Amino acid sequence: MTSVEHSPLTRKLSAFVALSDVELAVLERLHQRRRTFVAGRDMVHQGQSAQAAYILSAGWVCSYKLQADGTRQIVDFQVPGDFLGLRSVLLRTSDHSFEPIVDIEAAEVLTSDLLEAFAQTPRLATAILWAASRDEAMVVEHLVGIGRRDADARMAHFLLELGSRLALVGMGSKEGFECPLTQYHLADTLGLSAVHVNRVLRQLRESGLVTFRDGQVTFHDYGGLVDLAEFDPAYLDQTGPLLK
Repeated sequence: MTSVEHSPLTRKLSAFVALSDVELAVLERLHQRRRTFVAGRDMVHQGQSAQAAYILSAGWVCSYKLQADGTRQIVDFQVPGDFLGLRSVLLRTSDHSFEPIVDIEAAEVLTSDLLEAFAQTPRLATAILWAASRDEAMVVEHLVGIGRRDADARMAHFLLELGSRLALVGMGSKEGFECPLTQYHLADTLGLSAVHVNRVLRQLRESGLVTFRDGQVTFHDYGGLVDLAEFDPAYLDQTGPLLK
């Protein structure tokens, strides 16, 4: 893992607050319990209580809810710099599961550590609240996507959002980004069948907008994709720190 000053979480929070040396030192302490997790094995189970939160440092994770018939709805994906299970820690019970998509590295954060950090550095607490609010805004957009956007626009919006999130932590750009997701992940996220996902990706590729192949998303016509999705990144709030 990188030093905390250059960590994905620091880069992400710096979009909201200009972090001081004191705040960086607190973040360093939150990164002390470093752990690795293998792909495909849940870190946190739906309904689990008394678990820790995690700061994702490397790799991708999906958060999902299982239905009674065994099907799942992926709620979101976590990328480096994201918290895992922050809401579940504060509410004491996890309402969904977390599964690493690839082998990951994460820092375990106990509830006591988190509350102590909040008490010591109110500005850092505000920045983490900003990150949690941003995550909620993304879930709202996903709801709108599933409920109101057609399949092409839904896929385009999702890929643009991922690209913007990864750009914030230095892992993506308007050219594209590496992406370990399968068509089954996309299907469980976007409320489509895997066959429909394949058809949509082919249509977007043949339209000269974007290609998703061999773990790489490549934007060919970024502006055209933005127009198709009616993508307004304002909800991601990445324009610069509000707290200096």
